[in-house]
Amino acid sequence: MNLPANDLLPCSAGIGLRAPHYREVLDTLPALGWVEVHNENFFGGGAPLRTLLKVREHYPVSLHGVGMGLASTAPLNEQHLSALQRLCDAVQPVAISEHLCWNSADGFVVNDLLPFPYTMEALSHVARRIDRVQEKLGRQLLVENLSSYLSFAQSEMTEGEFLAELVRRTGCGILFDVENLYVNVCNLGVDARAFIDVIPHEAVKEYHLAGYSVCDGCLVDTHNHPVYPEVWALYEYVLQHIGPRPTLIEWDSDIPALPVLLAEAAKAQLRMDGCHE
Repeated sequence: MNLPANDLLPCSAGIGLRAPHYREVLDTLPALGWVEVHNENFFGGGAPLRTLLKVREHYPVSLHGVGMGLASTAPLNEQHLSALQRLCDAVQPVAISEHLCWNSADGFVVNDLLPFPYTMEALSHVARRIDRVQEKLGRQLLVENLSSYLSFAQSEMTEGEFLAELVRRTGCGILFDVENLYVNVCNLGVDARAFIDVIPHEAVKEYHLAGYSVCDGCLVDTHNHPVYPEVWALYEYVLQHIGPRPTLIEWDSDIPALPVLLAEAAKAQLRMDGCHE
């Protein structure tokens, strides 16, 4: 399938744009390379979509999905996919991404991003679904690595190997969430360097950075803190080994004042500017 590659995002730092900051961003137009929003918040159209279209007049917009369930065994939700297609037609995003997870079974949908075993059977299943999404949208989909709190004895490969094979089979890209990888390093003993080495670097089109919480010794991907020094250090390693890519600061709960987000984005930009491929 010949699809346009997601190379349109500016190689700069952006923020996840959430409702508390819509008005301030439009009123002040801060210096930002781009913004990213959650698809599902705009499927209903109305005032949220009108606001997003105003934002799109000033900034490139990336669409990030949390509800598709690429690894779910139920058929793809065609209504969801059609809503995403309509949103893409309206917004003309510079990138579209989705998590590598499942979220439904037997008609029951959970509001979570759930892991699954990395098997050849799962690989074929997810690849078929990515093909369908890309065919419907006529665009490349970026697939995001997942933060997880358990691993499966049934897995036949690592998450990095799974992602690499998905790229080979479908032509999708990778949204590399650096904080998710760090969470998995601490919780599951994942080898960060092995993950970075095995994924195809040319397929990495975007990075995410966020802050986690700690609960009973477990790191939880809550997106409610500044980026921690250990995650910044891993990001710097990634920049040296993969190279600069558009980088997003995610902050989805306990959302701070806009200047706090902008300061985090400036830290990412400083590291990108200091990196030499």
